Amino acid sequence: MFVQLARSGSFAEAARRLRMPSATVSRRIQQLEVRLGTRLMQRSTRKLMLTSAGESFYERCGPAVEEIIEAGQLHVAGNAMPSGTVRVAAPTSFFDFFRMEWVEDFLVAHPLVRLDFVLNDLRVDLIADRIDVAFRGDFLQDSSYVARRIFASYGELVASPAYLAAHGVPASPEELSEHKCVVVQSGASGYAMWRLERQDGLEKEVRVRGRFNSNAQEVLRKAACIGLGIAALPSILTESHIAAGLLVRVLPQYKRIGHSLSAVYPSRQQRPLAVTIFVGMAVEKLSV
Repeated sequence: MFVQLARSGSFAEAARRLRMPSATVSRRIQQLEVRLGTRLMQRSTRKLMLTSAGESFYERCGPAVEEIIEAGQLHVAGNAMPSGTVRVAAPTSFFDFFRMEWVEDFLVAHPLVRLDFVLNDLRVDLIADRIDVAFRGDFLQDSSYVARRIFASYGELVASPAYLAAHGVPASPEELSEHKCVVVQSGASGYAMWRLERQDGLEKEVRVRGRFNSNAQEVLRKAACIGLGIAALPSILTESHIAAGLLVRVLPQYKRIGHSLSAVYPSRQQRPLAVTIFVGMAVEKLSV
């Protein structure tokens, strides 16, 4: 307020620039003078003049206020164009289905943006780890974070041709309990529960187990490819391997319920433009 007043030479003009009542400006300047213990300006009905103390104070704070205003203007201008670092947390298998060509196209289109990927199959603390967006397949609805569902791709059952040749092809979900399955271990027993949905909507729950477990989907896929058992994996992770003949669909009329992918944000407030545009690109590509 003082800088605007010193520049305009008028309470009325300073109040107009600051969009507040003249009385408010006058009162706040008086409070500033009391706080500093000196008179900053001489007032009359016709003009306003800075005292020597006021001139000295203006010389010191004027440039600082100018820098603050300029910084704010640059920030607003920067927000009009995507810029800055987008820190992304994702599973280790993320780039098995998220093409690097998409990343390249995004970076070419937005030259002021930098992408920083943190790949980990364990949950990260979005706040503590300074994550702008996390891609998760197990988002909890009661979380304090904000999520945007990308797809609800049900997991399909797959196995290698060699495994099926050696152990046979299960004809029903109940027969899965007699097969080796590569699973995310659930409890000390080593068993896992798979909820399966048939094409007509009928649901069944089966208990499966195997001699190889992992918490990483990429590892489960490799285990299935080498013949360690039947796996239930999101179709986006298995499409290329099925096309190459490395995996075969098992009980194709059934899908495993529960596999999905969401973009999770630490907050819905003041989200950087670069983050919004990157997630928009990811949703567009992955929803096809």
